[in-house]
Amino acid sequence: MNHAVKIAMLDAGETAESLAFQVGVDPKTAARWVSHGRIPRARHRVRVASILGRDVLDLWPDALKRREPAWFRRWADIEREAVELRWFELAWVPGLLQTEAYARATLALATPTIDEVDELVTARMQRQAILHRTQPPLVVAVIDEAALRRRAGRDGKLMREQCEHIAACAELPCVQVHVVPLDTPIYLGMGGPFILAELPDGARVAHQDSPARAHITDDAAEIASLERRWARIVGEALPRAQSLDLVRKVAATWT
Repeated sequence: MNHAVKIAMLDAGETAESLAFQVGVDPKTAARWVSHGRIPRARHRVRVASILGRDVLDLWPDALKRREPAWFRRWADIEREAVELRWFELAWVPGLLQTEAYARATLALATPTIDEVDELVTARMQRQAILHRTQPPLVVAVIDEAALRRRAGRDGKLMREQCEHIAACAELPCVQVHVVPLDTPIYLGMGGPFILAELPDGARVAHQDSPARAHITDDAAEIASLERRWARIVGEALPRAQSLDLVRKVAATWT
C-alpha cells in the first residue's frame, strides 16, 4: 500500500478511475499504484504528481533508488504483484533461485563495470524476497539439466552451492522445481526461456528474454501460445521428487 499516493488522491478528490482517465492508463493500473505500491513509469509519475499537486519524490521516494535496469522495472513490479509465476529456463538458473555468486558470474558476462554488476546483483537478490513473504506467490520453475551442468565461475564450488541452493528453495512451500533431463530429445523448450505471471485479478502477463531486452506482453494470443508451450515443456520434465534427487546428484558432481 502506498499511503502517500492514497492520501494525495483523497486530498485532490481523485479516484483510480479519474486518475487513469487523465493519465491515459487502465484503471486497474492506477489502482495498483495505491493498493500494491507499484511505481508508475517515469512519464506517468510526472503526470500523476502534477494532477495530485505533489512532488514526485514525495509520492515515490524510492523511484530514483531502484537498481533494476529501467527496461526491466515493469516486469519487476509484475513479479512482486504476482500470485503465481511459471518459469522455464533453458540455459540459466532462474533469477529467483540464484545464489549471489552465480548471479554475479552471469551478470558480469555482459556488464562492463564492477559498480554496474554490484547494482544488478543487489537488485536480483532483493527480488528473491517475494519467496519469503507471509503470502508468497507460487513459483513453478522448470529448468533444463544443461543449466545445472554448465560451469559458472572459476571452479565447481560455485555450481555446487548453486545446485544446493536450488534444492533448498525447492523445499519452500511456495516453490516447485522440475528438471528436463539432459537426454531428452529436442523439445519446445529449445525455443527459449519465458515466464508466465498471474496477477491477483486473474490477468496474465508473459516475459520472454532476448539479446537486447525482454519482451513483456499481455496479448491474449501470445499468452495462449506460451500456455500451450508450457504444458508441452512440463510434460518433458521429471516429477518434483525425481527432479530434486537429480539436482542433488548434480550438486555432488561439482567439486
